[in-house]
Amino acid sequence: MKQLEALDTLVASIVEPAATQVDRDAVFPSTALDALADAGLLGLLSAPEVGGLGGSFADASRVVTGLARSCASTAMVVTMHYCATAVIEKHGGDAVRREIAAGRHVSTLAFSESGSRSHFWAPVSGAVPEGDAIALSGAKTMVTSALKADSYVWSSRPVTAEGASTLWLVDAANPGLSQPKAFDGLGLRGNASAPVTAKAAKVSVSDRLGADGEGFAIMMETVLPLFSVLNASCSLGLMESALERAVGHVSGARFDHLGSSLAELPTLRAYLARARIRADMVRTLLDDTLDALAGGRSDALLRVLEIKAAAAEAALEVTDTAMRVCGGAAFRKDLGIERLFRDARAASVMAPTSDVLYDFVGKALCGLPLF
Repeated sequence: MKQLEALDTLVASIVEPAATQVDRDAVFPSTALDALADAGLLGLLSAPEVGGLGGSFADASRVVTGLARSCASTAMVVTMHYCATAVIEKHGGDAVRREIAAGRHVSTLAFSESGSRSHFWAPVSGAVPEGDAIALSGAKTMVTSALKADSYVWSSRPVTAEGASTLWLVDAANPGLSQPKAFDGLGLRGNASAPVTAKAAKVSVSDRLGADGEGFAIMMETVLPLFSVLNASCSLGLMESALERAVGHVSGARFDHLGSSLAELPTLRAYLARARIRADMVRTLLDDTLDALAGGRSDALLRVLEIKAAAAEAALEVTDTAMRVCGGAAFRKDLGIERLFRDARAASVMAPTSDVLYDFVGKALCGLPLF
């Protein structure tokens, strides 16, 4: 796919030069998104029939990994856009699908709530009939691209049906939505993550994505596999970048009085070796997860549950190792490792958290129902 071939150039010329400012000033990466739109990559998962590229999960993983090597904030914005796109492709109208395919519409997920926390599949937000409309009310605690995206894939309790949830496509300009406060985070500072509150935000029945009460099934079948893969891809990109920067530093930094480099210390080489092995194990598991999903293998769900936790925890270790082997130099902003260290903290606490996933994997191994 020729559009993917342009990714490295786009990252080097636009994403990487802006990454420091995006992090330092919590700047939403609009310029990078414009470039991705021009390259056709915002419509990567859109079907060719609406003007998209018809890309695969593996293609999306490649994009997110490449972006995360330079700017994890940009990678996470694109991750959430791709997840929302996957839902809209299956259940949305042609008009918005064409806008997404053309790169003129950015969407995102609005699932997380304080009332259900890491159990993102069980919203407590309400949806009640109000004349010919549906009034949405509730508070989403952490929405990527809040007030920057054009729409939200919003979860609520069903209107009348049984089930855990219903999904809606909500225009970000809906007058019933507000952002009560900015979110000043440790890492991923440029992804405009913030709470979004709905107070009688009116939508039409035609804005519903799937049937009333089908939200849980859509989350499990469409959102969770893609989100897990792309979240892991982001973690992998962070690890690759941390290792590259750490190896470059220890190879170049010298003990002048000894005439040797830091890389000649066996202890540092051992640290780097263990970090390299962890990153390679994640890449192998990620590739196998993509293969399991593409082939419809019986172990696909297990791999989906494993990959996010495995990548998130490995990213914690690898970025910590990069900080350790680079010593005091890693505390400087110019080396870039401390930014990667901070960005890597997010994946393990992003729903479903690593601890929740460990429980799910354990249930799967023991033949117990997940929910």
